[in-house]
Amino acid sequence: MTLRRIFDSIITRLLILVVCLVCIGSLARYYALGHFLRQDLSTVVQEQQLALASYVARDIDDKISQRQTLLTHLASDLPQALLQRPEQLRQWLRQQYQYQNLFSGGLFVADLHGRAVADYPVAPGRTERNYIDRDYIRAALQGSSYIGRPVLGHALGVPVLPMAVPVFNRDMQVVAVLAGITPLAAPGFLDLLQKAQIGHDNGGFVLVSPRDNLFVASSQKGMNLQKLPASGINPLHDRAMAGYRGSGITTNAEGQEEVAAIVSVPSSGWFVVARLPSSEAFATVGHVQTFAIRGAIVATVLFALLASACMYYVLRPLFHAAADAERMTRGELPLVPLAIRRNDEVGHFIAAFNRLLRKLHEQQAQLERIAHHDTLTGLPNRLLLADRLKLALAQSRRHGKHVALLFMDLDGFKHINDSLGHDAGDEALRMVTTRLQAVLRETDTLARIGGDEFVLLLCDLDEQARDIARIVAEKCLAAMQPPLRIGTEEFQLGISIGLTLARADSTPDSLLQEADQAMYLAKHAGGNCLMRS
Repeated sequence: MTLRRIFDSIITRLLILVVCLVCIGSLARYYALGHFLRQDLSTVVQEQQLALASYVARDIDDKISQRQTLLTHLASDLPQALLQRPEQLRQWLRQQYQYQNLFSGGLFVADLHGRAVADYPVAPGRTERNYIDRDYIRAALQGSSYIGRPVLGHALGVPVLPMAVPVFNRDMQVVAVLAGITPLAAPGFLDLLQKAQIGHDNGGFVLVSPRDNLFVASSQKGMNLQKLPASGINPLHDRAMAGYRGSGITTNAEGQEEVAAIVSVPSSGWFVVARLPSSEAFATVGHVQTFAIRGAIVATVLFALLASACMYYVLRPLFHAAADAERMTRGELPLVPLAIRRNDEVGHFIAAFNRLLRKLHEQQAQLERIAHHDTLTGLPNRLLLADRLKLALAQSRRHGKHVALLFMDLDGFKHINDSLGHDAGDEALRMVTTRLQAVLRETDTLARIGGDEFVLLLCDLDEQARDIARIVAEKCLAAMQPPLRIGTEEFQLGISIGLTLARADSTPDSLLQEADQAMYLAKHAGGNCLMRS
């Protein structure tokens, strides 16, 4: 057979046509699959980043709010007669400092001229300085509590976050300022943000202060207290500075494309950015595309060798898989693994797609779990508690039932952490959770809202609501009577409980605040007791 006849053969032409069609179809699938996968992954990754940023932002907001609340409480308790006696005032600060450890950088009191009168712990040169140039001192002297600009502290020599509140006399006139200093690297403050990393390259978190035009903290070294990039470099950052909160794909100051999510920290006016380079976020797209093109090359060779009759046999599973996948994207079929009809290249591709789909489902379920439950105890977190509290209040108004809330804080828990470490503290929290769950009804909700703080929501109560809530609280107190055995040691923990009942005008926030205040009364009464609001 001459070459001319071979080239003129209909079989050759059919093979060439089939090869061309296969190549064109393979390229079309290559780009279409990449496009669809990138779109789907973009939505999932943005939601994931938003969930992570929200979790970190809530953690930071809680810790800043705790410090603001504590500082305000201390200012209201400050004996104003000691303002003229610095040494006695320092002793008073020392007593308060031993009671709390939130301001590990120290507390100090400034007079109306901004001069530090007394401080504790004593920092070299602190009482010799005048702080009238500090924004938080000036704002407090005007009668407002204020979170200052994060700076490199003169006394401590490390980046710190200052905040201040005014000290009022009986005529509500400012007579002094109480300030608290927290190092940004203080344990338990910004650890979740600074030590976490997303992905393997440059992913992580950034804490931004729009008011001060600087990066407060970051999981990437070298960015703390640095100025923000100029406008026009990062479009999503410019939108965030203008008030946008959400997620999107942008190009950062280094020219790298990344998936970013922005969530506000309400108590400070800051916002948290969760960042993940697109090269990592969409790496699966490239892997799937590479696998697809390799499979197409193998399929093309087989088609050329086995002729037109074998093409349908080889591509039939892919046709079915593509049809099922297409119906899934249109919502005609549920998102379930595709059927693997043969263990060849097409089958391998479908198996890889199924594994990817399974991983996406697992990640989605994990994110849902993280967003609504405490990872240590498995209890509902603050977000899920707020939803259930809102629902309970609505049902109580509709059916004429009562709602009670118990705000509980452990007494003596810090001693376990200090003596045995955080692992022992975590074990203690799990043991406490088990004891508290043993006294609950099926309709009650026990939540952990941070640290060693628990909230118990009692729903669907009758006219004896106050007595029922008191009995439950007494059961909680009794449950904590046996000592906790951790390793070879035993620890006696108490529990301070604040109890409040919902009124017709109660809101979730007001109910939590009332129970929290009652709990603080129990703390001040010596702990391990019940106080009602």
